[in-house]
Amino acid sequence: MEASDAADQLRELGGEGQARSQAAERFRTRSAISIAVLAMLLAISSLGGQNATKETINSNILASDTWAFFQAKNIRQTSFRLAADELELLLPTLPPEQQAATKQKVDTYKGTVARYESEPDPQQPDNPLKGDGKKELTIRAKYWEEKRDHAQKQDPNFDYSVALYQIAIVLGSVSIVANSRHVMALSLALGAVATMLMVNGFFLWLDLPFG
Repeated sequence: MEASDAADQLRELGGEGQARSQAAERFRTRSAISIAVLAMLLAISSLGGQNATKETINSNILASDTWAFFQAKNIRQTSFRLAADELELLLPTLPPEQQAATKQKVDTYKGTVARYESEPDPQQPDNPLKGDGKKELTIRAKYWEEKRDHAQKQDPNFDYSVALYQIAIVLGSVSIVANSRHVMALSLALGAVATMLMVNGFFLWLDLPFG
């Protein structure tokens, strides 16, 4: 082999090595960017999961408190109703001078019973979530229960999304060390599934069959 041929082969090998090095560098750069994006999405999904958990707890507390208020008001309403019924039974047996006062007290008790049944907020009479009557309290308690149930459906989406993002980030890091495009492809596939779960957690287009 002549010296010129050897030099040509060395240049070709050097060119191939440089091309492979440049390709590997591009792969590492793209992988690093992909991992950064996955980390950003992980932070968003974690925040969504935390908010869903807080919403579940707060709504459950508010629903329980509202139902407790409803039960207390129901007990008082029953007490006034029984007192009014008892006075009505005694009314015919009372002296005439006491009947008028007793009748007035019966009317007062019945008015209280009716007010406990429905008592809209004077400032916002058309808002069913305001007011302290049993009707309004029932609507308010169910409203908080619906918000609690909605948040409970959101939470598993975020939980699984966070787990998949974490696995995808680990695989992405491994792909850089191993210079493996197959591992990076798997990482991106898991990231795509995690993103779908995260988006579903915010909008609840589909109910998960698990979780």
